[in-house]
Formats: sequence, structure tokens, C-alpha cells
Amino acid sequence: MNPEAFSSPLFVKRAAYVVQEIAGLADAIDFLNDWPEDRRDMIHEAALRACYDAYDGRKPVSAARNAFFGFAKRAAILEDATSAMQWLAASESGSGKVQL
Repeated sequence: MNPEAFSSPLFVKRAAYVVQEIAGLADAIDFLNDWPEDRRDMIHEAALRACYDAYDGRKPVSAARNAFFGFAKRAAILEDATSAMQWLAASESGSGKVQL
């Protein structure tokens, strides 16, 4: 198992119809760094700091996951994992070939 992976992924709304899986520290750091500057606050800063601290080994990965969870919940972008997984399962594709 990847030591930087979360115990279970989080799902966040990236746009109106786009849900992104956050599976570990790299995903969380990328997401937080891409967050619009005009929407950043102390919770965003704390989550980003927790992720960097976990990446550097100063905090457990679980603390970073909890911080990111709190940020996503406060920003109202947290998506229910069950509904996200159902959507992913429903979108399975076949061979990629057009069926006539």
C-alpha cells in the first residue's frame, strides 16, 4: 500500500457536474493548490499545511485526510462516496468500439 494514500478516498465536486476522487496526499495537495485564491481561508491553509506536514512525515496521513475532509465539508464540495461510486459503476464502458 502507498504510505501517502488515504485509508479511504474522498470525493469532491470540482465543477457543477464533475466529481474528483481524492485518494491521497498528492491529490489533496494538487486540489488545494488549484483552489481559487479568492476562496482561500484559514481552513484551506490549515488543510494544506496538514497535507504538506504529512507528506514530509511530520504528521500522520490520517490527520491530513481529516483536515482535507473538514475543508471540503466547510466549502460544501464534499460528495457522498456512495453516490459517487454508483455513478462510476454505472459509467462502465465496453471495448470502446461503436456498436451498430
